[in-house]
Amino acid sequence: MAGSIQTDVNAAKASHANSVNENYRGPLVTVTLLFFMWGFITCLNDILIPKLQQVFTLELWQAMLIQTAFFGAYFIVSLLYFVLSITKGDPIRRIGYKNGIIIGLVVAAIGCALFYPAADQLSYTFFLGALFVLASGITFLQIAANPYVTILGPAEGAASRLNLTQALNSLGTTVAPIIGGYLIFGAVNAQDTGADSVKMPYLGLAAALLAIALLIKIAKLPNIQGDGDGDGDANLSPDAGALRYRHLVLGIICIFAYVGGEVAIGSALINFFRLPEIAGLDETQAGHFLAFYWGGAMVGRFFGAVALSNMRNTSYKYLIIAGIAAVVFVLLYTIYGMDEALIVLGLIALNFVVLMLGRFIPSKTLGYFAGTVVVLLLFTIFAEGAVAMWAVIAIGLFNSIMFPTIFTLAVKGLGVHTSQGSSLLVMAIVGGAIVPPLQGLVADLSGSLQLSFLVPLICYLYILYYGFVGSKVKETAI
Repeated sequence: MAGSIQTDVNAAKASHANSVNENYRGPLVTVTLLFFMWGFITCLNDILIPKLQQVFTLELWQAMLIQTAFFGAYFIVSLLYFVLSITKGDPIRRIGYKNGIIIGLVVAAIGCALFYPAADQLSYTFFLGALFVLASGITFLQIAANPYVTILGPAEGAASRLNLTQALNSLGTTVAPIIGGYLIFGAVNAQDTGADSVKMPYLGLAAALLAIALLIKIAKLPNIQGDGDGDGDANLSPDAGALRYRHLVLGIICIFAYVGGEVAIGSALINFFRLPEIAGLDETQAGHFLAFYWGGAMVGRFFGAVALSNMRNTSYKYLIIAGIAAVVFVLLYTIYGMDEALIVLGLIALNFVVLMLGRFIPSKTLGYFAGTVVVLLLFTIFAEGAVAMWAVIAIGLFNSIMFPTIFTLAVKGLGVHTSQGSSLLVMAIVGGAIVPPLQGLVADLSGSLQLSFLVPLICYLYILYYGFVGSKVKETAI
């Protein structure tokens, strides 16, 4: 009798898995819009930093408080979420992922709208407050959307799906410096050094976020309320069970290190490209090369989505990756010319070689990618001119698979504690609030922006450790 029951259970699970494969492709496409939008919004901070630094005559570390306000919200909101989950029960398990996503979008839209009065009042503190509200919405969005993507399909393809959606996130970060630089810094070129140029871009973002919230509301998305065994059990006893997983705890530190390092580098790039010994570019030109940095992350995540997928035929993986590389080369050649296209193609070839070293195993690939970034940062610190400039741009290509891969490795095997673990991982995004000001402080104290890249170098050394050692699944606390 017990065997018969187990057979029925297995059949039900198999039926559910087939249903997931057939019915979740549409919802996955819809959810990728969210990843594009928060990538676009996050990367606009890299444009806001030099803009508001000019408007309010700030030191670099003060301008970096933009990232502190933004990513500080990740920590505070996620911490409140975690405390609530262990005292009252997991909110996402109660309201469902779909409703959680809608709440995040509405709050983020309110934060964008607050930029208008902040510009009218010409208050840097008001701007920081608006960024905090905006990031609070994105935080709740990430708590709901990241694990939602891992659930929308078979478990073995979770890393590939999250890499694919993060590639759309990177598309947002790629176009944001170009569009944001034109809309926000265009006013500077017109002798308008005030803050009014941020009003309409952020009002437009508010309208777009509300439109996506409406789309999510009316779309036929699965309103999943839980993860793993016991789906939909909103009355699960509250506890801090996720913290008993060692690989999750180490993964929380790894997300802190990764986001801190990535954001610190991106935040410093415009000023870095303006250095006479590096490239001597103006803000608009630097914004275009900043797009190369974030564009590399997008291309690399498409590679990662293919390489880490459960596609059994390796030859097909190679063909798809080669096709993506060819499209990138043609686009760059058409837009920028042969020199830039060949340089990027060479970096893509290096990325592919390192991907091969990882043998398409997520943990090993993460370790090798982090090791490569360490080497590139050494060139950034100690070289000059085009070598230093392209070395730091190449980091974007190797950052590509890190966040989705770390996230997937960290939540692996958490079962009903997945959304709780997700809140803790999103809380660790506070690294983006802490590491950039530290790099700014090192730059101010040492008088060398290049030397300050030692700060993110430390972050990537830890990521290397997590990839090769810390990501192994263990169900005992540290």
